Amino acid sequence: MITIALSKGRIFEETTPLLAAAGIQSLEDPESSRKLILPTNRPDVRLIIVRATDVPTYVQYGAADLGIAGKDVLDEHGGEGLYQPLDLNIARCKMMVAVREDFDYEASIRQGARLKVVTKYVKTARAHFAAKGMHVDLIKLYGSMELGPLVGLADAIVDLVSTGGTLRANKLKAVEEVGAISSRLVVNQASYKVNRPMLQPIIDSFAGAIRQD
Repeated sequence: MITIALSKGRIFEETTPLLAAAGIQSLEDPESSRKLILPTNRPDVRLIIVRATDVPTYVQYGAADLGIAGKDVLDEHGGEGLYQPLDLNIARCKMMVAVREDFDYEASIRQGARLKVVTKYVKTARAHFAAKGMHVDLIKLYGSMELGPLVGLADAIVDLVSTGGTLRANKLKAVEEVGAISSRLVVNQASYKVNRPMLQPIIDSFAGAIRQD
């Protein structure tokens, strides 16, 4: 039995064509089903539905053979015990630094100000600002990052940005790109060694179906 860990929402939707290319189709819709283990049309493959941030952990510890997770999640996780053979080129967005529309970010940097930054991507943010030689105080939040600068909790946020609509609605502006984000296929290293004849055809099918732009 091959187990593939996925999260609901955009990643699942954009993974569906890749699964189809490998001859795998979920027999239930994760958005309407309460089940966390979904059968597929293949008796040797099942899907498990987990939080996006938990996908690398399920794969790392062998509870899933394969998984699909965003680069943002993998960077925070660290990638221990994971083989990452493919950038699937799906669920793309950017990790950005954003501030209030009336905040002069460049002037603050020139003056050497110590900024307060809210983010749930603490490891990524720390590495980004360290590379710029900036001293920041990082405050971890799990949601509603945009609220931080508006109520005086922080000067800036580091968060994922897709269209920028949420930033604009809250009178924030993106001022710096931290990095491009897309979803990656991750494989349990031990499982790959043992079950390579079963896993490699799935990996190859995904590789052949990746959207090229």
